[in-house]
Amino acid sequence: METLEIPVEEGVLQPLLGVGDSHLHYLQRFSGSRITARRDKIVLRGTPQENSRASETLVEMITLVRRKGSITTGDIDTIVRLSGLRPSEPLLEAEGIKSIILRAGERVIGTRSVGQEAYFQAIQGHDITFSIGPAGTGKTYIAVAAAVAAFLQGHFDRITLVRPVVEAGENLGFLPGDIREKVDPYFRPLYDALMEMIPIERLKKFLDRSIIEVAPLAYMRGRTLNHTFVILDEAQNTTGAQMKMFLTRMGNHSKAVVTGDVTQIDLPERRQSGLLLIQHILKGIEGVKFVYLDERDVVRHKLVKDIIQAYDEYQSRQAAQNEKEGTNE
Repeated sequence: METLEIPVEEGVLQPLLGVGDSHLHYLQRFSGSRITARRDKIVLRGTPQENSRASETLVEMITLVRRKGSITTGDIDTIVRLSGLRPSEPLLEAEGIKSIILRAGERVIGTRSVGQEAYFQAIQGHDITFSIGPAGTGKTYIAVAAAVAAFLQGHFDRITLVRPVVEAGENLGFLPGDIREKVDPYFRPLYDALMEMIPIERLKKFLDRSIIEVAPLAYMRGRTLNHTFVILDEAQNTTGAQMKMFLTRMGNHSKAVVTGDVTQIDLPERRQSGLLLIQHILKGIEGVKFVYLDERDVVRHKLVKDIIQAYDEYQSRQAAQNEKEGTNE
């Protein structure tokens, strides 16, 4: 191990470090060297090879700050990518990340279970991917992250996220506001995911220009989505006709991900669910992949996994009881 010091003038040091040393912490993800700041210098501690690569990256960052007066995480990403640095394996192992999908600011968004890894790989390798599983397994989050990553890399021109608007215990007609205000709460999970991955001002521009679109499923009728990464969320609440309508919207150079939880169907007749039907209709078709997630893939609060398991056990007991009562009759 060796120590290497890089002098930095006062006017450059603060923007280089970022608020609360955020830029320094972000760079640390990609360096085997330990990086700290002391007054008018950056101190690297690592092997000669690690320090050499880290110092080259820092010099590029310092040069950029001198020229622009500031630096963003996007700038750091570009410099890191050109330098060939990769996130350190110990960091990824500590965070439980199996594959990196996207870097958003200081965060690394990736898969965190075997099921999620299979899901992400399916998205990468197929034009249409279905993800079916309970709440908390990352169905929507992984899909949105994959879409944002592919879009930012230039693989698609647009992102379209849609949901069926199904009244579950509430009558939309009695909710306040215009139609957009009535349906916006249905799309809040999609907006929340997007805001974690794209800076808010940039996201607002994308939404205003419909480069990223969040809309009710009914708005897809009659459209053809070319060069688009499209996500259908909460697909358990589509009918068979709606599912067919959605899947036939795909145009040239497009990719679709369909997510849903077949235990949370809000349709009047459960058997009408397009997500239940499609598993039989598209089975075995090349280019289409079904991925099934379960409680082992839950990445929310640890109690969510226990809650899902408790519900499964309760439903099994109820089914057994109903079968027994039917036999007795």
